Amino acid sequence: MKKTTLIFLVYLLLSYPPIAKGQGILDQYVLDGLQNNLVLKEKNIELERSLLALKDAKSFFLPALDFGASYTLASGGRTIGFPVGDLLNPVYSTLNQLTGTTTFPQLENVSEQLLPDNFYDARFRASMPIVNTDLIYQKQIREKQVLLSEYELKIYQANLIQDIKLAYYNFCTAYTAIEVIKSSKGLVEQNLRDNQSLLKNGKGLPSAVLRAESEVENINALMIEAESRKQNAIHYVNFLLNRPIYSEVVFEEHLANQTELALLMGEEDLSTRPELLQVQTAELIQETAIKASKNFWVPRISTYADLGSQSFDWAFDQDSRYALLGVNFNMSVFQGGRNRTQIYRSELGLKSVQNQKDLLTEKLELDLQLTKNEVIANQAALQSAVKKLESAAAYFRLVDRGFREGANSLIEFIDARSQLTQASLQKTINSYNLLKSMAQLERQLISQTY
Repeated sequence: MKKTTLIFLVYLLLSYPPIAKGQGILDQYVLDGLQNNLVLKEKNIELERSLLALKDAKSFFLPALDFGASYTLASGGRTIGFPVGDLLNPVYSTLNQLTGTTTFPQLENVSEQLLPDNFYDARFRASMPIVNTDLIYQKQIREKQVLLSEYELKIYQANLIQDIKLAYYNFCTAYTAIEVIKSSKGLVEQNLRDNQSLLKNGKGLPSAVLRAESEVENINALMIEAESRKQNAIHYVNFLLNRPIYSEVVFEEHLANQTELALLMGEEDLSTRPELLQVQTAELIQETAIKASKNFWVPRISTYADLGSQSFDWAFDQDSRYALLGVNFNMSVFQGGRNRTQIYRSELGLKSVQNQKDLLTEKLELDLQLTKNEVIANQAALQSAVKKLESAAAYFRLVDRGFREGANSLIEFIDARSQLTQASLQKTINSYNLLKSMAQLERQLISQTY
């Protein structure tokens, strides 16, 4: 078998992907990305923060126990006088005269400062809300904010899955293109050697050798470009997986699953899109905020109980210990119209979110239809590329045979070879374009889970 024919057969084998092959490598890369991607880790941290905020909101409904203590030293300040001597001394003097004794002494007037000196107060205080609508609505809002964080996480997960697939398909496109170019390079190099041999034996033309050398350089330029695209794709895949950018990316051929494609094309339900659920949750938050604003007139009632000790000179005895029970009542009566302004502000926020929801719904429907149209176009382009490759391969066989026999010129041979290379590259590009559009359609429908 001639070397050119052998190269051509190998070329055809490389041009057509196997009929069926698993997607284990790509699935593993997706799982690695979901586990290691730095942005996704940050989204998980945000979700944990939302859960902690909800836990805080729930804790306000439970009793709280605090310990507090104070100690004061004072000198000077206002005083209060007690005229004990002026009140009792005349009485005591009269009693002493009547009894003929000095039993009742003379007293001095007393002056006490109002600021407590060397005084302590230590207590345990238990408090608990009884009626507080703010806490109720705050808890409801926190619950919905947790949902917002969950939907945000799902949105990024879906985007990450799509980005990993697109990056991997770009890598596969470049990888397969390199194999095609390598096979084509063997053909043009063989043609160059043949023309050099003919020129050496006096049967060829220098122009034919120069043209063959030019074709070799063209192939080398295509190879450099394909290698650059391959390296860029490898770097991006590794970036998404949070790996060193020079880590190896394993190639695995993929084909569009026609059954899966038919299911995707028949799906129209967008109600489960996390973007739509996210904006619906934001609408519920605004509605809850409106309810909270309209209940400004509801009183806030709470209770507290103190158990402690207070006295001078650090005394701790039966007289210093005390227990206190109290109830707090607070109701908004007039605040300069701020409550009405807050209600109107919340209503404007609700209208804004509703407009965003309507716009998002229309955009999602448009994106879905555009993506489906792209899938249909890529599918038709792939079918056309397959037929074109078959025609180019048949044409190349005829021209190659004619060139060997002297019936076809070098220009015809080069043109046939160029058509075959371009047809193979186009088939590879269209094949992975279809897979990329399917990945985008999966993103529109959130049909892929891991």
